[in-house]
Amino acid sequence: MRLRLGRPDLARYADRFDVPAAAGGIGVTFAGVSTLLIDDGERAILTDGFFSRPGLLAVALRRIAPDERRIAAGLQRLLGASPALTGVDVVIPVHSHFDHALDSAEVARATGAVLAGGESTANIGRGADLPEDRVALLSPGTTWRRGAWTIRMIASRHCPPDRYPGVITTPLRPPARAAAYKCGEAWSIVLAHESGRSLLVQGSAGFVPGALSGEACEVAYLGVGQLGIQPSSYLETYWEETVRSVGARRVVLTHWDDFFQPLPMTAADRPLRALPYAGDDLDATMRILVPLAERDGVALSFPTVWRREDPWR
Repeated sequence: MRLRLGRPDLARYADRFDVPAAAGGIGVTFAGVSTLLIDDGERAILTDGFFSRPGLLAVALRRIAPDERRIAAGLQRLLGASPALTGVDVVIPVHSHFDHALDSAEVARATGAVLAGGESTANIGRGADLPEDRVALLSPGTTWRRGAWTIRMIASRHCPPDRYPGVITTPLRPPARAAAYKCGEAWSIVLAHESGRSLLVQGSAGFVPGALSGEACEVAYLGVGQLGIQPSSYLETYWEETVRSVGARRVVLTHWDDFFQPLPMTAADRPLRALPYAGDDLDATMRILVPLAERDGVALSFPTVWRREDPWR
């Protein structure tokens, strides 16, 4: 089979970058892959916090480590989207692959946040010498109260194929090979705010059948990485097990951008681009998801990087 060159053109989906800007209240700010800052103007929950984005050759051939300069610039840009915010309360990687968890301990250190997750995430924190009281070891089914937020951690799976399966069993000290960042515990994260707002963060396009049954979320941030190489039946089941299961009325797609390229920091920088066809096919994903969303009356959107948005509007 001949390798397909190039990548999907995001311009054809320009009208779907339509999540309204937040005007106070609760907002969600996207910073690539599955990094989301979810805040109510006072306290914030950050998923992943991945800013270093090492290049493909570095990932393939060398040991990788958090890039302090990129982390500092990313946090400044991200936290600047919500000027009243004083900091980050908790950092939760959706699983422990490098494109989610590489920077998580350093981001927790820089923001004063707690790093939360399973044993693999805890060992990333221990490898970075985070104090034990800044590492929260959570188990599936945990319901955790942080300020006005309730966080429910539900066991999930990585989308196949999982290139780095397994669990991180000892403290992981960077620099390290990308393969050392094993998937570990994958999560569906359900967030509910005392204002009544709720959302699902599904960072990877995997699922456990029936795991979200009984959960209710108005909004789903839905990871679509590697969906484009799955059979259509997988995408249909994934939609059923996530979006329809929680009754979401808006879906915001994440994990579609090429994470081997730096985040854009200025207008002169190259904007986010879709993953190349060699690794995924966003066009194939959209051919399946658009009709499903239309059938169910669900708004299907892309987030705009660095913009604090209100997906509930």
